[in-house]
Amino acid sequence: MAANTILALLDQAFPGGEVSVEDRTGGGDHFQVTVTSERFNGLSLIEQHKLVNATLAAPLADGTIHELRIRTKGTA
Repeated sequence: MAANTILALLDQAFPGGEVSVEDRTGGGDHFQVTVTSERFNGLSLIEQHKLVNATLAAPLADGTIHELRIRTKGTA
């Protein structure tokens, strides 16, 4: 899965936020995602990560994404 596909999914789920995706190994299955969004305001870190995981549920379930590192932050 290309990083730009993951980026598109996250951009759609978190409009107006800041999203970055890094292919950590170059193999297309280990990713680091960073998402800053007002949707995270007032949510715990676990709740924030659950939103990201839900957004990427299909590629996580079918094994397209083998490893996913998540960083999230609300807006001030």
